[in-house]
Amino acid sequence: MTKKDQKSSRDTNRREFIQTSAVVAAGASLAAQVAAPRHVHAGVEDTIKIAVIGSGGRGSGAARDALQSTGKVKIVAMADAFEDRLMNSRKSVLEFAEKEGHKDHVDIPEERCFSGFDAYKQALACDIDAVILATPPGFRPLHFAAAVEAGKHVFMEKPVAVDAPGVRKVLETAKLAKKKNLGVGVGLQRHHQRVYQETIARLHDGAIGDIHYMRAYWNGNTPWVRKREPGQTEMEYQMRNWYFFNWLCGDHICEQHIHNLDVINWLKKDYPVKANGMGGRQVRTGKDHGEIFDHHFVEFEYADGSRCYSQCRHMPGCFNSVSEHAHGTKGSVDIGAGLIRGENNWRYRSRNDISPYVQEHSDLYASIYSGQPYNEAENGAKSTMTSIFGRMATYSGKMLSWEDAINSNIDLSPKKYAWDAEPPILPNTDGYYPIPTPGVTEVV
Repeated sequence: MTKKDQKSSRDTNRREFIQTSAVVAAGASLAAQVAAPRHVHAGVEDTIKIAVIGSGGRGSGAARDALQSTGKVKIVAMADAFEDRLMNSRKSVLEFAEKEGHKDHVDIPEERCFSGFDAYKQALACDIDAVILATPPGFRPLHFAAAVEAGKHVFMEKPVAVDAPGVRKVLETAKLAKKKNLGVGVGLQRHHQRVYQETIARLHDGAIGDIHYMRAYWNGNTPWVRKREPGQTEMEYQMRNWYFFNWLCGDHICEQHIHNLDVINWLKKDYPVKANGMGGRQVRTGKDHGEIFDHHFVEFEYADGSRCYSQCRHMPGCFNSVSEHAHGTKGSVDIGAGLIRGENNWRYRSRNDISPYVQEHSDLYASIYSGQPYNEAENGAKSTMTSIFGRMATYSGKMLSWEDAINSNIDLSPKKYAWDAEPPILPNTDGYYPIPTPGVTEVV
């Protein structure tokens, strides 16, 4: 392919992404304003029956969010790789439903609770209309494809993949979901949060003029760590401690910082074309900290020459911030705070806003009932790729292009999913895992 052809292909892909993002935003906005009409089925009966696949903290939380939504839903099945986690989640969801008056919206007998690597297949075989996918993100492309193939509407947590082959698989499945008229929500809840919606709209209308650079942060403390227990296989240990292994998590730049990078993409109506960065492990260096970095800094460049300076860090006692900022010819903005300073000073005033975690479920179910379900999978995949792009830049220490990154064939998934199978990365004889080395590690 010539350079001219490559540029044409890149421009076409970018235009398609911008158009898709606009459609998704419009669909979400419409769904937020229109109550779900009765007797308009869109492939479901009056009640949307849901299976929850992935029963950790986020899966349990997503189940509670669905129960609090304005949609008429019922959780009827649950699945997880681990039986103990599954049953603990079931108990917490049942207790929540009892306490909050949602008892009639939960029907999860033990015979519809499934554990093991194939539990997702058993849950999808139940009489359900939709599924919540909340396993570690390394499983997302596999589970998303299975759900769409089975004809189910999907709400899936972010990120939606951990490597470029996974992103491409999600993009392929997203097209099939559209053909089947299936709704797909992605857990980038800021798109359903009023302060972000109103602030981004003002920025798109030119409130701070031409935007030259942006800043994005997810700086905080180390999350949970699960130590190795006696008798665990290597596969079980890594899945219990999944946050610290790239084939499961993608590093915290993917698991957390994706939210902030997604907001910058939303602001730009685009995605970055180049990235370079640095990172490493300074304070989180133990055997139970797997292979991921504890800090990343990335400079993303967009097609118009503007740049986003991105930080994510897990270090106690340091500057903490989870926020997104932009600077333009007429002023600056703290997007999440809804605060514009400059020629057009403005501050968002809260109006008893609904939790965005609940709102994103309400919007998805309303779109399904309307007969015009929206599909956030493409945007979710592109923003996931942005975070993977950043990890590639910090791990390699190289200046990378989006085209090279998204076309990488480095697949992080294991060859086999079984408790006695070997994961893609193994510790040395001292129990330590190989760590990416900038200047040496290959990422494309």
